[in-house]
Amino acid sequence: MTAASDLNLAEEANLQQKQHGQNLDRFLMNIGLSLLFLGALVAAGFVFTPYAPNAPDFLNRLSPPSSEHWFGTDQLGRDVATRLLFGGFWSVGLAFLITFIGAVLGTVVGLAAGHFGRFTDVTLMRVTDSFFAFPELVAAVTIAGVLGPSTNNMVLALILVGWMKFARLVRGLSIDLAHRDFITQAKLNDLPSWLILWRHILPNIGPSLLVLWTNAWSRSVLSISGLSFLGFGVQPPNAEWGAMLLNGKAYMQTAPHLMIFPGLAILVTVLTINLTGDQLRDLVGSRGTISE
Repeated sequence: MTAASDLNLAEEANLQQKQHGQNLDRFLMNIGLSLLFLGALVAAGFVFTPYAPNAPDFLNRLSPPSSEHWFGTDQLGRDVATRLLFGGFWSVGLAFLITFIGAVLGTVVGLAAGHFGRFTDVTLMRVTDSFFAFPELVAAVTIAGVLGPSTNNMVLALILVGWMKFARLVRGLSIDLAHRDFITQAKLNDLPSWLILWRHILPNIGPSLLVLWTNAWSRSVLSISGLSFLGFGVQPPNAEWGAMLLNGKAYMQTAPHLMIFPGLAILVTVLTINLTGDQLRDLVGSRGTISE
C-alpha cells in the first residue's frame, strides 16, 4: 500500500513538473512573439513616421498634443512621438546590450570561480567584492564622469558595474551543482571541464540567469535614463528618454507634455519588463532548475 502510494505521488510530481515545463515553454514562446510584434511595430514606425527625429521646425515650437503631432512638439519644434520612438532604441536597446554583455561576462567569471578551485574562486570573488563596494549608479556616474560624457563611455560604465550580480549568482549555483551526483558521474567519466560546464552546468543555471537578466534589463533602462538626465549619457541631438526629460525640465509648467510622455515611456517599459520577470520567476521556481 505504501509502495503504491509513493508511486502515485511520484507520478503526480512528474506530471506537475511536466505541466510547469509546458507552461514555461508557452510563456517564453509568447514573450518571443510579443518581442517580434513589438519590433515589427517599431520598424513600421521608423518607416512611416512623416517626421525626422532631429529636424527642427521653429514654426511649431512647443505645440500641444494634436492630430498632427500626437504627443506635441518640443522647444525646437521636433515631433515628440517620433523622438520617443527613436529614443526607445537608445533607452531599451542599449539596456538590452548592456545587460547581455554583463550577463556573459558575469557568467564566465562565476563559472570560473565555482568550478576551477579555491584559489581561482577567492581571487575572482575578491575582485567582484571590490566592485560591490560602491553603489551601482554612483559608480557608473563616477566612471562616466572621469571618462567624459558620451554614449560609449556610459555603456562601458554600466557594463563595468553590472556584471557582478551575475557572477555571484552563477558562482553560488555552480558550487551547489558541483556536489550533485550527475556532475560527479560526469567527472568520473573523464569529461573535460568545458563540456561539463556546457552540457550540465549552464542548462541548469540558465532559467535563474534569465530571471536575473530581466530584472537587470529594467534597471539598465532606468540607469541609462538617469545618466542621460544628468548629462553623462546619450548626447544631443540624439533622442533618449532621460535626455528628453532633461530638455523638457525647463518647460515643465508651460509645456508639461515634454516630460509627461518620456516619463510614461520609462514607467511603462520598466513595469512591463519587471512584471514579465516576476511571471518568469514564478514559472521557473515552480518548475525547478536541476535536471540531469
